[in-house]
Amino acid sequence: MDFHSTLLLVTIFGTQLSDQDIVAGIRTGGNPRRYFENKLYDKYRYLIRSGSRNHKIEDEDASMAYSDTILTTIEHITTGRFEGRSELKTYIHQIFSNKCVDVIRKRTTNTMQAFQRVSLDDLLIPVPDSQRTALADLIRQQDHQRIRQLLARIGERCQEILTLWSEGFSDHEIALQYHYNTDGVAQTTRLRCLEKLRVMYKGSQ
Repeated sequence: MDFHSTLLLVTIFGTQLSDQDIVAGIRTGGNPRRYFENKLYDKYRYLIRSGSRNHKIEDEDASMAYSDTILTTIEHITTGRFEGRSELKTYIHQIFSNKCVDVIRKRTTNTMQAFQRVSLDDLLIPVPDSQRTALADLIRQQDHQRIRQLLARIGERCQEILTLWSEGFSDHEIALQYHYNTDGVAQTTRLRCLEKLRVMYKGSQ
């Protein structure tokens, strides 16, 4: 079925467009392109809600991530970067997931900047884990500046995980954000990061 026949069927009978139809319509260009771009946006709009739920981000952040995803996808379609080797649905889901992770990382970065301006004691208050005493032991040394320096050297992933943990994020939530297979993987990673921090602290004395 050619492009014009597809557009006619959609207009008259409300036929559901396939991904192939949408890609072809966007690549055709001209005035109809905006129509197919809007269809693409509407077709996967459900990702906003699922992204907000699965990645624990605000609806507004999920909506912005989705808009960026569609704009990126359209660009890749028009430039030929999207070659159709994978299904468009899979392609969009992957881009959106990456955009949501970017939101989380940005939030973590902002938190780390705020981290430099507040007491580490305050950050530990919301942590429900009994293991928070491990960090509390370091805090009691009143060597906050040294702890901050060590956190800056411990590695980006460990720094992010320990910061999220200090904010009260559970191992389950951390596992979702970093796509770990199980909560246990998140817990093991967190404990290794914590032990690494303890060893670095002792070695710096």
